[in-house]
Amino acid sequence: MRALAENSVQESRQFLTFLLNDQEYGLEICKIREIRGYAPITPIPNVPPHVRGVMNLRGTILPVIDLRMRFHLPAVEYNKFTVIVIAAIGGKTVGLLVDSVCDVLMVAHDAMRQAPDFGATADTRFMNGVFESREHLTVALDLEELLSDCAEALPQSIAA
Repeated sequence: MRALAENSVQESRQFLTFLLNDQEYGLEICKIREIRGYAPITPIPNVPPHVRGVMNLRGTILPVIDLRMRFHLPAVEYNKFTVIVIAAIGGKTVGLLVDSVCDVLMVAHDAMRQAPDFGATADTRFMNGVFESREHLTVALDLEELLSDCAEALPQSIAA
């Protein structure tokens, strides 16, 4: 029985889910370092619009990406639910600005569905797939693909 339980854990992945414009998205929890309340962000010139700037995280300066802007969603006022998800990608640490955090979910391998094909008109490279949670679909994001077009524009995390 124990081997069966271990196999089901190995066939599942944990996702941190969060909201952007009332749509739920998920990132694999293994890429998440921490979740911070909204903190002031210092703008940096000559970066893509979704790179909001940098923040100081315990002496380390991190780039902050606004996922609303990355997805071309309408701007909103930051509020008490707005958070910065600190994630690690390709040896870099980055802050991801999201509307709010929802939950941590265990998703079985067979519950993950392939991202739909929207044709050449939509860029869905950043979608790892979709899974059902609480009677609606959650989009699983591929963080590396999501940030690939701005990887060169991201400043390195630097100790202050």
